[in-house]
Amino acid sequence: MNRRSLLALPGLLATPALAQNWPTRPLRLIVPFPPGGAIDAMTRLLAPAMADALGQPCVVENRGGAGGTIGTEAAARSGDQATLLMVSMAHAVNPALYPRLPYDPADLVAVAPVAVVPNLLVVPAASPIRDVRGLIDAAKARPGQISYASAGNGTSIHLAGALFCASARVEMTHIPYRGSGPAIADLLAGRVDTMFDSVTSSAPHIASGRLRVLAATTTRRAQAYPDLPTVAEAGLPGYAVDPWFAMLAPKDLPGAAREKVEAAVLAAMRDGGIREKFAGIGAEPMEGGADSLQRLIEAETVKWGTVVREAGIRAD
Repeated sequence: MNRRSLLALPGLLATPALAQNWPTRPLRLIVPFPPGGAIDAMTRLLAPAMADALGQPCVVENRGGAGGTIGTEAAARSGDQATLLMVSMAHAVNPALYPRLPYDPADLVAVAPVAVVPNLLVVPAASPIRDVRGLIDAAKARPGQISYASAGNGTSIHLAGALFCASARVEMTHIPYRGSGPAIADLLAGRVDTMFDSVTSSAPHIASGRLRVLAATTTRRAQAYPDLPTVAEAGLPGYAVDPWFAMLAPKDLPGAAREKVEAAVLAAMRDGGIREKFAGIGAEPMEGGADSLQRLIEAETVKWGTVVREAGIRAD
């Protein structure tokens, strides 16, 4: 063995040792959005179970702003091997939405899929539109006159509408709001025609009868509404928007350590109590592991990059 190999040997031996003993200190779970949303709730439900499995406290840290890019940058640049990142579908959208990201997406790697929170296509109860086909027909009869609300440019709610327009070859007017709350308020008042809203915020208004639900945007039927067709089933084949959430890690975290996190997250998602709490916010556990999540991120980055560019979507 030459001198260069001997010098490198301690570093090579240190990595397996680090992974075996990891984590040696509390972990940061960065949520790149403000407190109170579905992603924050899911992370806080996972944190205690992960702490028990990994033997160290897991502290949730909200670093919101710029569509999730501020918190994502903090995780990508952490370099401390004690930071993990919870992301949403926005992680695959942002490379197209923000031409100059403050981080390289390749600096983060997939660790574990967590959940999907379906979006639902809803209209006010008084609307004459009663199904997906009726919405398409109305939009074709009155180009640009049918409006759809969203929680802001580039959100999954906006992208669901943009993909709907592109897939159905119709023109509808997008009305962005600063959050789902004011968008729902105007939808309930009839000031906008429709919305591809999260099941979390739309479910109470569906239950009260103030909103009519037409379809789920997801690939499979929403578990909370098993009799509700998907948009694809209801008249727009091939359409699917699955707002997903997942755990990532900086690429310099050793593979064996990432496998520990993956196992901890997947075990938590098999726990009946956690699944029940997830169902309470409309979150449906995802299948698969790190490899399938990595493939999903790559495919979604291509898909939403195309939608963003073709629709000319810009960040707020």
